[in-house]
Amino acid sequence: MQIRSAEFKCSNTRTEKLPPPTLPEYAFIGRSNVGKSSLINMLTGKKGLAKTSQTPGKTQLINHFLINENWYVVDLPGYGYAKVSRSSREEWERFIRYYIRNRESLQCVFVLIDSRLEPQKPDLKFCSWLGEEGIPFLLVFTKADKQSKVKTMGNVAKFNKAMLEYFEEVPAIYITSSETQEGREEILATIDDINKGFKSTYKEDTV
Repeated sequence: MQIRSAEFKCSNTRTEKLPPPTLPEYAFIGRSNVGKSSLINMLTGKKGLAKTSQTPGKTQLINHFLINENWYVVDLPGYGYAKVSRSSREEWERFIRYYIRNRESLQCVFVLIDSRLEPQKPDLKFCSWLGEEGIPFLLVFTKADKQSKVKTMGNVAKFNKAMLEYFEEVPAIYITSSETQEGREEILATIDDINKGFKSTYKEDTV
């Protein structure tokens, strides 16, 4: 897939103010500091589209980016970051889960996993919840350029093994690097395939 245009559309804390669900959406989520903004910028080929930060937990909104004028990348707040108030964390989680459960144009969730780490409970817990809710999701292992391929694949194998305690089979996996653009074409090809089968059922109320 060729990315011809990518633009920021809106940020929201209220799902009723999201864009009409007429175009396919792909949500990106992961633990704070997993490299989500860098990955989105790499996929879209537009540096600075998603704002990167050295402060984990910075993203506290649902951010919509319109790609090629016919589908959305949705940047969701991170999960599992402890250095915010419990009430704020719980509010984010309710917000995120409501969006994921109810957004009719959401096609799948890309769950980002730091490839440098062994399986983390917040990641496994979130994947388990997606499975329980019947939400399609894919696994994206980030920062593969930060270590050897052997180390990356070792951690991927450990994560797969942990996932099989919750699932009969593991979803599709993508190994990525925002620096080298590894995994970019594979993810975009997957989105392109899903887009071809998308049919909006949204009907706007008229007076």
